[in-house]
Amino acid sequence: MKEIQKVLLVVNPISGGLSKEHIIQTLEYELLKINAGLVTYKTTGKNDREKIQKLVTENNFDRVFVAGGDGTIKQVAEALINFLIPIAIFPAGSANGLAVNLGIPNILEEQLKIALGNEHKEMDMLEINGELCLHISDLGLNAELIKNYEHSRIRGKMGYLLQSIPTLWESKYPFEFEIELENKTITKKGILLAFANAKKYGTGANVNPKGKIDDGVFEILLFKNFDILEILKTLRNETDVNSEFVEIIPVKSARVFCRKPVAFQVDGEYIGEKEEISVKISAKKLSIMTY
Repeated sequence: MKEIQKVLLVVNPISGGLSKEHIIQTLEYELLKINAGLVTYKTTGKNDREKIQKLVTENNFDRVFVAGGDGTIKQVAEALINFLIPIAIFPAGSANGLAVNLGIPNILEEQLKIALGNEHKEMDMLEINGELCLHISDLGLNAELIKNYEHSRIRGKMGYLLQSIPTLWESKYPFEFEIELENKTITKKGILLAFANAKKYGTGANVNPKGKIDDGVFEILLFKNFDILEILKTLRNETDVNSEFVEIIPVKSARVFCRKPVAFQVDGEYIGEKEEISVKISAKKLSIMTY
């Protein structure tokens, strides 16, 4: 990869409820040492994608650094959809699912080595109802949990934990899904239907052990029932998934129809209730810095 001369740093100042000033100051210092210019953009929640795209169009950036969670990374990916500029992640959100799947460490110095290094992947992305998805989207129980979490005052994993019991109590699962694949249509019932371009949720739960972010396919995961023991196995990163608990279908595209509207989320962001989902591997790739 070519020498780094100019970097765009996109910062979400409120993600994860944490200050990003230490990250910003460290990056400024390290880039100064290699005589690289730095432009910092702090998101506001108003037209961020368009503003980032304008910055990228008007500047010759060699890298884009992102300090935030999955939602911020997704915004940047959407802004860079027509640009071949590598992204480096500094995970700093309530949900850091993509960083978890890429094995990005929690130590800032290690993150910086990756960001300034030469190793990168051309990562697949999903298109779901015309919207980009980077790692995992789903219909059902988890999306209901995310909806409740977004209305909670407590952030982080504790916030998810505190919302899990009322979500289970109020949910109307199992849900019925009609899944239209490339060569057949199947009808299934379950508590959750996921579209996975990666192995794990941001919590670290290893729900798709054979998933790869750059293999040209994604997996449909049907979680059939609520099984505490199997959920604990995914949290322990065990590599075998019980087929009685989850059914895994590798595909390149699919359509899903729900008998009634079901809660839906993309990369940890609640979208709303949906009756129909169309999902496929995007023709576009995302260049992402890794080990």
